[in-house]
Amino acid sequence: MRHNRDQLKLGRDASHRRALFRNLLSSLFEHGSLVTTDAKAKEVKRRADKLIGMAREDTLHHRRLAAGELFGAAAVQTLFDRWGKAFPDRATGFTRSVKIRQRQGDGAPMTLVEIIGAQGSASPSASDE
Repeated sequence: MRHNRDQLKLGRDASHRRALFRNLLSSLFEHGSLVTTDAKAKEVKRRADKLIGMAREDTLHHRRLAAGELFGAAAVQTLFDRWGKAFPDRATGFTRSVKIRQRQGDGAPMTLVEIIGAQGSASPSASDE
C-alpha cells in the first residue's frame, strides 16, 4: 500500500528525479512559466507552491532550504525578491496548470504551468519540454 507516499517516481531513480525537479523549478521561477508533461506538472506545481509559501518569509533558513531545491543563485534570488513578495495576502494556490495539447512525437499530454500574475508568460507552443 502507498501510505504517506507523496511524490511521483516518474520512472527515474532518486538523483535523476531530484535533478529533474530542480531544473524545472529553477526555470519556472526565472521565466514565470513552463510547458511540460501532465505528470511532471502536477509535482512541479506542488513543489513550487511550497517554495513560494516559504519565500514569503525571507529568512536565511528559508533561503538555504530553497537553495537546496533550486539550481543557481539567480533562481533563489528571483524566488525571494519577486515571487515571495508578489502574494502578501494569498495563503496558497500561487501557480496554475492548464492542459494545452498532446505532444506531436509521442502523444503525451502537455501542460502549461505558470505562476499566477506572471508577466510575459510563455505561450503554449513556446517549448516542448
